[in-house]
Amino acid sequence: MENVQPGDDVLWAESLKGDAEAFGLLYDRYRGRVFRHAYRLAGGRHDAEDVTAAAFFELWRRRERVRLIDGSILPWLLVTTTNTARNLQRSKVRHRRLLDAIPRRGEAEAQLDPAYSNHESSLNDEVAQALAVLKPLDLRLVSLVVFEELPLLAAAEALGISPGAAKVRMHRARQKMKAALPRSLRHAHSPALKGDPS
Repeated sequence: MENVQPGDDVLWAESLKGDAEAFGLLYDRYRGRVFRHAYRLAGGRHDAEDVTAAAFFELWRRRERVRLIDGSILPWLLVTTTNTARNLQRSKVRHRRLLDAIPRRGEAEAQLDPAYSNHESSLNDEVAQALAVLKPLDLRLVSLVVFEELPLLAAAEALGISPGAAKVRMHRARQKMKAALPRSLRHAHSPALKGDPS
């Protein structure tokens, strides 16, 4: 006797009623196809696995809006996989740009005017020490807003955080830096310690 598998429409209807086994059958049926599609788009196994997981997560998260095409869930999954892979690539590009934008100590020193006085050099050291107290995300945010002069909204988008969170983080970062500076420099004219950008 032949084992006839139920169609996607039947399994999807059961999934919507909360049947985890039906959803698992859909996952088993299409995981390989989705992974191969993700691998072609993302170009690596690790990224393809992330994209595949995200596509099935979106399938469940957006289940009320999912449409079957000719009784199949696969077209929706493939479109979602394409969009997820594209978003991953954009995120990686933004991350690369961010890392490239953060000044490296050697590059910053190479650009210093040799005529700088010892006083200005010690000021730079003290500001570097104040920056060292920041968490990595806060340091990247301060670098983008203060040193690269990006608007706060653009920096927030590059870091993948909300504008509100970026504003709060900038405020807290300034407070931490002020506390880390010697008392004589806390009210100095330092752009990193000025008020929040608008």
